[in-house]
Amino acid sequence: MNKQAPADRLAAFEAYRDRLNHRILEEKSHLGIKRFFNLDAAAYRDGALDRRTKELLGLVASMVLRCNDCIDYHLIQCVDLGFTDDELDEAMNVALVVGGSIVIPHLRHAVDTLDLLRARTAERENTKEGEALH
Repeated sequence: MNKQAPADRLAAFEAYRDRLNHRILEEKSHLGIKRFFNLDAAAYRDGALDRRTKELLGLVASMVLRCNDCIDYHLIQCVDLGFTDDELDEAMNVALVVGGSIVIPHLRHAVDTLDLLRARTAERENTKEGEALH
């Protein structure tokens, strides 16, 4: 059983992702891999659809494809972009309807991640307020 504190799960995911992405992109030289990573990043830039919409689409697709790492990544982006819980709940509902009951475990994961992100955001805001008082 995983004894990692829930709040540490996000930090561990981000550290793991950053470390391995750095290794893949900086220490490896395969042009095809680098091109795919660039294509992935470019897909979420503003275009005919804005970045916010594309991140929400990424979240829904990740849930339907049942990729918890991708769900975490897109939820981090969505929270950073200012999506409300109601907006994210609607997107997760679409994922559930499209993907069916097999998505339920990933819905649970997404809700847990969103709770962790909201708690982290509140903690950061409290820290900023505390620093401003000093």
